[in-house]
Amino acid sequence: MKIRRIIALASILLCTFLSFNPSIQYLMQGSASIEQLPQIPGKLSRFITIEPVAVAEAASLNISNRPQIMEVSYKLFGIFPFKTSKVEIMPSLSLIPGGHSIGVSLQTQGVIIVGQAPVLAQDGKKHFPAKEAGVEVGDVILKIEGREMHSDQEVADTINQAGEKKGRVGLLLKHKGEVIEKTVTTILCSDTGRHRIGLYVRDEAAGVGTLTFIDPVTRKYGALGHIINDADTNQKIEVSEGKIISSTIYGIEKGSRGHPGEKVGSFDSNSLYNGTIEKNTLTGIFGTLNGQISNPYFSKAIPVGWESEVKEGPAKIYTVIQGDKIEEYDVNIERVLNHRTDAKNMVIKVTDPKLIKATGGIIQGMSGSPIVQNGKIIGAVTHVFVNDSLRGYGVFMQNMLREAEILEKKEAA
Repeated sequence: MKIRRIIALASILLCTFLSFNPSIQYLMQGSASIEQLPQIPGKLSRFITIEPVAVAEAASLNISNRPQIMEVSYKLFGIFPFKTSKVEIMPSLSLIPGGHSIGVSLQTQGVIIVGQAPVLAQDGKKHFPAKEAGVEVGDVILKIEGREMHSDQEVADTINQAGEKKGRVGLLLKHKGEVIEKTVTTILCSDTGRHRIGLYVRDEAAGVGTLTFIDPVTRKYGALGHIINDADTNQKIEVSEGKIISSTIYGIEKGSRGHPGEKVGSFDSNSLYNGTIEKNTLTGIFGTLNGQISNPYFSKAIPVGWESEVKEGPAKIYTVIQGDKIEEYDVNIERVLNHRTDAKNMVIKVTDPKLIKATGGIIQGMSGSPIVQNGKIIGAVTHVFVNDSLRGYGVFMQNMLREAEILEKKEAA
């Protein structure tokens, strides 16, 4: 009878243990205690021992901004190993929260094709020479006739010159991630008297967003919390160069169901700070900031809250809705979407009556507003739900820090 009970208990333990799937956790350096490691759920946990491998060594390694991976072994009765888990021990980092309204200006690598237009020839017929040659909206013109292109005017002039000489033009394009060549016959336009191939192009993008953080040591910053795509093609803008400066918000278009609102602002010509734009990534734009900048709610940098520290419940966001004044607003984190590496790591809801009255919830231009919970900066606002302007997504701070190269990226498995 006793043996049967032991066998039954062992079977229950085995089933429970095998169904337990400990996922990677995040701890601060120097805080890797047994209690903080992934635990077996329920009363049966007393039969399981957890043995961290080289905790002291991993936690004591003082390598700047480099997470340490520690393996944890789970054993039944302290004897039989069944599963292992991994714990990522994070470095101690502190950042200055943003909230500032910024003007963003991007110069693209090459020139983006944003549309196609008919060219009216001398015989009165309309032609689409570029389209007929297989050139598509969203393609990026890298070179024309062997020359790098930087502006829409350069494109127009080079096409006209090539058309006058030989009636055709050679294009080097970036098409769906691949570099290809196309030869397009030019048409002498009866409207303009110039050789054309029927394209609308754009060489830059500009808009208003929100600064997320500044690293007080390196002066690196992060902003927006999401990638900048071209407004017409929805393709990622490859950055040639760019800058951020301060901006002033002078109007708000309130959001409503099906119609996201937006901040209306202008760039400040006498900005006290400016920054380079070095990267345009899935989790925001990043670069180096120069000049004077401060947040009235934080006199010094505050700790980073890692993914495992983010909890459902109240939090604060910081953003500008009038002029250049940063204000604090209440939100609620409704869901934490662990282990996503994109810009949609948590669902947040605006609960602050003042912000709801002013904006209707989350609006365009609010992207990048830092989220602070329990005294730690945990992420940034990124997207609004089109059908519910009170709700939207937030990105984990650690995902932004990896793209900013302030935190070392994980190696690909």
